[in-house]
Amino acid sequence: MLNLSLRQLRTFASAARHLSFARAAEELHLTAPAVSMQIRDLETAIGLPIFERSGRSMSLTTTGEYLLVYARRVIATLKEAEDTIARLRGVQAGRITVGMVGTAQYFVPRLLAQFRKDYPGVEVRLTVGNRDQLDRQLHDREIDLAIMGRPPRELDVRAEAFAVNLLGVVAAADHPLATERAISPARLDRELFIVREIGSGTRGAMEVFFREQHIAPVAIMEMSSNETIKQAVIANMGLTILSQHTLVLELLAGQLKLLDVVGMPLKRAWHVVSLGAMSLSPAAEAFRYFVLERGEAMLGELFGGEAVPSGQ
Repeated sequence: MLNLSLRQLRTFASAARHLSFARAAEELHLTAPAVSMQIRDLETAIGLPIFERSGRSMSLTTTGEYLLVYARRVIATLKEAEDTIARLRGVQAGRITVGMVGTAQYFVPRLLAQFRKDYPGVEVRLTVGNRDQLDRQLHDREIDLAIMGRPPRELDVRAEAFAVNLLGVVAAADHPLATERAISPARLDRELFIVREIGSGTRGAMEVFFREQHIAPVAIMEMSSNETIKQAVIANMGLTILSQHTLVLELLAGQLKLLDVVGMPLKRAWHVVSLGAMSLSPAAEAFRYFVLERGEAMLGELFGGEAVPSGQ
């Protein structure tokens, strides 16, 4: 066990999170064979298997589950050490990991690009997941900050709103409802909806809207990607509810139409979120401040928009 390397533990933690060597390789910028070799060396050092493989599926063994607890502790402790050293260096250098929900990918990379111009010595790593995945990554201290809509309720976090996120009902441009005005939510009961997976913040907002309007659409088709959902809606497979930040190109091209539904758009806020018990490094604190100070203006330039809704 004394011969275990930090690289092996990080590779193992990533593979355990995704239950996929291929996805771990993508996250760590390695090849799948390299990840497989790291795991094999780790299992050799331990003397016990840490993954069970059955066809294309994979799960942790009991040994793997115990090892994951300690691997995360080691990685978190080393991250705290890095942050402490970074405080001594100042903001000129450092490394931060930012998690974002899929919908935020339409603007967060531009925020990061501008931040890097201001702080070229800061190394930024970006991960993408749904709301539930980011909640867990915050809890396990795998990310410093998260950009998300509805912040976790079950975690002690600091969640600060920095911009409005408007969600609307979207249809193909030639859908029968596309030319109607003041559409009653009850009309949506007869429509097929294409939605994000359970655990997505957009899916959660949609379900709240349906409950508040006392409607239950006749059918729901689930997809895990905003881009796939948009293509399905363009093909007239059904309606969806998405953030307007995901729709700019398709609306300008006349491929999609925001429906004029009573009670829409839903007003939500974008938040920058950090674990309440975790002290941020100077680099992470600088990015948090950057988002709060300049995030709303940058989103306004990209998409147009309005101020953060009060009470968010």
